[in-house]
Amino acid sequence: MNTDRRRIAITAVLGIAVLAACALPSTAQDAKPEDEAKKEDKTKEGAKGAEKKPTYGLIFGTAYGPDDRPIYGVHVKIYRAGKSHPSWELYSDHRGEFAQRVPPGPADFVIRGDIVVAPMENGKPRMSKKKHLTGEAKVHLDNVELRDFGLHLNE
Repeated sequence: MNTDRRRIAITAVLGIAVLAACALPSTAQDAKPEDEAKKEDKTKEGAKGAEKKPTYGLIFGTAYGPDDRPIYGVHVKIYRAGKSHPSWELYSDHRGEFAQRVPPGPADFVIRGDIVVAPMENGKPRMSKKKHLTGEAKVHLDNVELRDFGLHLNE
């Protein structure tokens, strides 16, 4: 007997929910013109925002080893010209690439990279034969722009 009452109650609640759901779209349709106007304003603002130029310069580089192949895990330090401490430090990714946003305006930057590499013999690194690879490059940015270059590392 309890099971029948539960089924009837659940069916009644579901029926009311369906009727309420059918009634809601009619009220939502009345509010659509305001919502559409707001969406149009946002899309216009978004389109204006897409036209804005970036407010930063971008230094993008690839670290290459002595064999001219990209190197993963190079410790890259970016200095402003004339400064002794790095302003930014980062590492190259699996493709040897790195990127850093910098403030806009004319500026010179010095990019230094270094890594310690141990050659593999029989699947094991030979730490006694490790090599320290370093490289340096100079980059000039005039204003808000992208500068792409290669950082070549040698012993």
